[in-house]
Amino acid sequence: MNKNLKIYGILFALILVILVLFQLSKPDETDWQKNFDRKEKSAFGLYIFDQEADSLFKNKLSRTEDSPYNYYSGKKYKPQNILVIATEIDEESSKKILQQVEKGADFMLISEKLPALISDSLGIVTDRFNFNPRQILYLENENFAADTLLLNKYPGGFGFYDEQEDFEILGSSYDIQNEENYNFVRINYGKGHIYLHSEPLFLTNYYLLTEGSEKYLQDVFSYLPDRETVWLMSNSEISSHSPLRFILSKPALRYAWYLFLGGLLLFVIFNVKRKQRVVPIMEPLRNKSVEFVKSIGNLYLQEGDFHDMMSKKAQYFLNKVRIDLMIDTGSLDENFAQKLQLKTGQPIEKINEAIDLIKRGQNPYSSVMKEDLIRMNRLLDELFR
Repeated sequence: MNKNLKIYGILFALILVILVLFQLSKPDETDWQKNFDRKEKSAFGLYIFDQEADSLFKNKLSRTEDSPYNYYSGKKYKPQNILVIATEIDEESSKKILQQVEKGADFMLISEKLPALISDSLGIVTDRFNFNPRQILYLENENFAADTLLLNKYPGGFGFYDEQEDFEILGSSYDIQNEENYNFVRINYGKGHIYLHSEPLFLTNYYLLTEGSEKYLQDVFSYLPDRETVWLMSNSEISSHSPLRFILSKPALRYAWYLFLGGLLLFVIFNVKRKQRVVPIMEPLRNKSVEFVKSIGNLYLQEGDFHDMMSKKAQYFLNKVRIDLMIDTGSLDENFAQKLQLKTGQPIEKINEAIDLIKRGQNPYSSVMKEDLIRMNRLLDELFR
């Protein structure tokens, strides 16, 4: 294994151990995200409300995850209560709900913000009027005067405003400066009523576990008629339930995810540089000429044609004399022998012997032996030393 990779692996393992020890020694943190999810057991989830809702509505509550548009399309009207909690409602669904209310249904929307169509249709707006971290919710009805609820964790502070005041104020919130904010109102619409509450925190796990908080919740829903209630939960899960969202919501998994991404980034950084490919061993080209000559020589030796070999050797020698020594080889006479002797500096006796062997190689009728070929080859090589 590459030495650098070993070092990176050790550093990665060391960081992992440190983070695990840090996480184990770290106290559990409370998740204060306002998810308003009926399946969540976190502080601001609706798990407890969902478990107690059937009893609260006297077993006349039905739940659906269909959008209001799909739920009411093709259905005949029947009197009922419509409940929506912290859910985004599209324009077509808003129209369907308003049509039901106009015919006599009662609609309760508990959310910090109003859908655009409902806000425009009712001429009412929602805005944040109170930024105090501690607020008290109370109801205007004297029978509920004692059933207040203290919000000491992240109250929204949203309220309703209408210049015409075409609504009935059912509840408000105030802080230590006694600044009042209308957060629970009723509006007559056709034959039915619309109830708007801008503080869904009173439904969450954290506040329902507070002693006495259930009284405020019961008082709010007591305004609805005692009849069938449908809880529309389409898109009620404000935050995505993708695997990544779940990982990021858990501190231990979140640290593991970040550690994985960090390790992956380090791996990419240290391995992005170009690595040298293995250079293959290239054998040098072999000189085949010598092998070729040896093969040809062995072929002639096997055939035993010494005369032909002497002829070719003589032809090669004379050609070399013409090119290298510039001597005419047309006539191998005494004049040729003297010129060759002057050019090579070899004894005249050796030159005459070589000329005699050359002539015998050129004469097709002469008889030669192996020893003649060997003697001729040695003499001709000596002449060009």
